[in-house]
Amino acid sequence: MDCRHIQFSDYKSQIDLNQLQVLFQLGAFWAKDRTVEDLGIAIANSEPVISVWNKEQLIGFARATSDGIYRATIWDVVIHPDFRGAGLGQKLVEIVLSHPRMNRVERVYLTTTHQQSFYERIGFESNTSTTMVLYNKPVVSHLPTPALQSHHDLGG
Repeated sequence: MDCRHIQFSDYKSQIDLNQLQVLFQLGAFWAKDRTVEDLGIAIANSEPVISVWNKEQLIGFARATSDGIYRATIWDVVIHPDFRGAGLGQKLVEIVLSHPRMNRVERVYLTTTHQQSFYERIGFESNTSTTMVLYNKPVVSHLPTPALQSHHDLGG
């Protein structure tokens, strides 16, 4: 595949959320049901956000969250199925890792279901000792929200 015309971008404002939604539906089983509105929120709260373009078509995407020094997490790495196998996924992850918000971070985490060997080739290692998850339950709107107590109110 000739990839000389493929462009990588770190401009969040360039991302067409409708194209991103379609890309997830085609190539990301974990993100098939995401709404355009929620994608916009996720992008607004992520840095870096890297997109991959074939002319005007969004064909790849990844984002990360980071404190800039200790911890970061890479999210939503996806390449359009028609463009897989050309090294774009590896380059995409490398660009995320080289971003100024990421390149000094002590530990970078990611979650993957089926692509462990892909990420191992980039340098990631399996880590079964530190991963935990809290599944937030939907908020029931008819119940009052408990007020947050200050440190002083808790007897401290």
